Amino acid sequence: MGTFMSQLATMSLAQRLVSLRKQKGLTQQALADSLGLHITQVKRYESGSSQPSLEALKKIAQTLRVTTDSLVFEPDELEPDGDLRLQFKAVSSMPDEERQVIKQLLEGMIIKYEAERWSSKTR
Repeated sequence: MGTFMSQLATMSLAQRLVSLRKQKGLTQQALADSLGLHITQVKRYESGSSQPSLEALKKIAQTLRVTTDSLVFEPDELEPDGDLRLQFKAVSSMPDEERQVIKQLLEGMIIKYEAERWSSKTR
């Protein structure tokens, strides 16, 4: 299973959908039926000519028994870089009170950054 998941990591949403559907032993028609869609729409998703809505993504993930994240994101898109990963690990071993202070500091910095980013876009 690990090899299959690593192969999924380098694929587009369309490619992941085809691969997962086949791995589950489903035809395009069977997937369409379980999603309540016309087969043409499944073909569009699998060819990459159409992107599923959020509702459709949720149904696809439920039907294929995977997370929506695994359909949409590359694994490294959701992970912090090496330095941050080490820092988060260090913080996770701190007492609750100190972790809360660090979380509040991070939240404040994120809000400040987002506010500056949005205000620069409106200028």
